[in-house]
Amino acid sequence: MTQITRTTDIDACLDIRRVVFIEGQSVPEDIEIDGEDADCIQYLATVNGIPAATARVKPIGTTAKIQRVAVLDAHRGTGLGAQLMRYVLDDARTEFKDALLGSQVHAIGFYEKLGFEVFGPEFDDAGIPHREMALELR
Repeated sequence: MTQITRTTDIDACLDIRRVVFIEGQSVPEDIEIDGEDADCIQYLATVNGIPAATARVKPIGTTAKIQRVAVLDAHRGTGLGAQLMRYVLDDARTEFKDALLGSQVHAIGFYEKLGFEVFGPEFDDAGIPHREMALELR
C-alpha cells in the first residue's frame, strides 16, 4: 500500500536523495544537501511503510518551486513518481498560484504529462542538463 504525506522525517527524504542523486547520478553532496530543507515543504511516499520516493517544495512568494523529486530504482516505472507529483501539485494548489521546476532533460516528458511546459534555454545543474518548466495551479 502506498502512502504519500507531507513529512517532518527529513532523514528518510535525505536517504532517498542520497541514493538517487549522490550515489546514482554523482551529484556532489554539498550541492544536494544545500541547507535549504528547513525552509521547504517535504513530501515522502512510502510503499508498505518503507520510504520509496520524495520531493520538496520551496515557497517563493506565490510560486511552489518543486525540487529534489526522487524515486528509488525499485519503484521506477510503477507510477509512484506520477502519484507523488499529483499529490504535491494538489497540495500546492491550496497555497500557491503556480509551480516551477528544473527538470533533467531526460525527464521532460514525465513532467509534460502532468501539465508542465518547458521554457528558457537548457542549463547545467550539477553536471546534468536541465530545462525550466512551469505550471499554473489556479
